[in-house]
Amino acid sequence: MEQASNIVVATRAALAQLTALAIQYSFSAIGAIILLVIGWLLAGFLSRWAHNGLSRIHGIDATLAQFFANIIRYAMLVLVIIMVLGQFGVQTASVLAALGAAGLAIGLALQGTLQNIAAGIMLLVLRPFRVGESIETGNISGTIVDVGLFATELRTADGVYRMAPNSTLWNVPITNYSRHKTRRHEITVTIGSGDDVEEAQAKLIKLAQDEPRVTKAPAPTTYVADFDAGSTKVTLRYWATSSEWWATHTTLTKATKLAFDKKPDPTPSSGSDV
Repeated sequence: MEQASNIVVATRAALAQLTALAIQYSFSAIGAIILLVIGWLLAGFLSRWAHNGLSRIHGIDATLAQFFANIIRYAMLVLVIIMVLGQFGVQTASVLAALGAAGLAIGLALQGTLQNIAAGIMLLVLRPFRVGESIETGNISGTIVDVGLFATELRTADGVYRMAPNSTLWNVPITNYSRHKTRRHEITVTIGSGDDVEEAQAKLIKLAQDEPRVTKAPAPTTYVADFDAGSTKVTLRYWATSSEWWATHTTLTKATKLAFDKKPDPTPSSGSDV
């Protein structure tokens, strides 16, 4: 009988202890669920607020705004998870230390990737090129299709797709052929030493003025580039819009060739009078 009563007492003590633990952890679970819900909603609100605010800033790319918005959201979620673990008695200091060590290991493992991300952020902030612009940098050239955080997509002049890591575009000088509205070009013709230089210059100016894609300001000009005993080089310098620069160049080059082609004088036919 005494043994049975001891079992009953021990069972009642265990049930009481389990009930106390259940009550204690039920409140912790309810608090954790409330924290998760509030944290999830707050993270989404802060992310949208940051995205909308950054999108209104002139010069901030949409990709960059979304990137920073995601960083804020995930940082808020990590903070909420740490707070939830603290509700259940987990030592948050050790969790933060573990996260720091994991972050350091990941950073070392993804050093090249992080370098591309840093370069992508700088490219999106400073905007040395935009989508649709034609660039050349090192051995990479083409028209920008998309600028991402990791890499930039281009389309070469012959229609080939090319993807370049952002770090390769950030560490070298960049030539942007489309950033300014107009571009200058020159055409040089060689005339004989006995030909009229002023006539050649006037002919070149007339060709440029007749081409509607050549800008009026700055106006086209000509000058004598070089000469020797047998020939003289005359250069036409003109400006055209960047979007039509190549078409203007090819048209004027052909027109100049046709204008300066020397056609042989017709040889009079010899005949005998009858």
